[in-house]
Amino acid sequence: MTPKFSPLFTRRQAVGGAIAAMSVAGLSGARAATAAPTLSGEVILTLSGQVGTPETGATTAFDLGMLDSLPQREIVTATPWHEGTPRFSGPTIDSVLEAAQARGAMLIIRALNDYASDMPVEDARTIPVILATRIDGKVISVRDKGPIFVIYPFDQQPELFNEVYFTRSVWQVTAIEVMG
Repeated sequence: MTPKFSPLFTRRQAVGGAIAAMSVAGLSGARAATAAPTLSGEVILTLSGQVGTPETGATTAFDLGMLDSLPQREIVTATPWHEGTPRFSGPTIDSVLEAAQARGAMLIIRALNDYASDMPVEDARTIPVILATRIDGKVISVRDKGPIFVIYPFDQQPELFNEVYFTRSVWQVTAIEVMG
């Protein structure tokens, strides 16, 4: 898949380029065989709803290593929650949805504290929104709004710097539900 976005964003492919997703509920044999590497660490993100194959309706879980194996983007941007212009990095939401075989039009993104925000899948398809797992190269701790923080490219697309996109920029993300 070729990048759809501005060259301002860097892209790196993990060794082997494997799409890393493991189905907690189970996938068909053919899909399971291509879903390496498998879950080996603590689950930090779960996708549910319209994911997996239609027959299984599986829940897909990711650990940090699995997210790191997906195509990565870097966004250097100011946010309302940080001083300066930190460097955020992590997989695009689009690549996570693809790895989970998601199909739907709306995402409900949930945080550790049960805060939830709706995001149209169209955002993931047309804007290089990332699930940041690192700030300035360091894994984001829960204390610093981690383990996952939804980041829009606010500086590169100033029209996104408003309350609509701020509410979609969920931090301490643990789950995404894919709706029809």
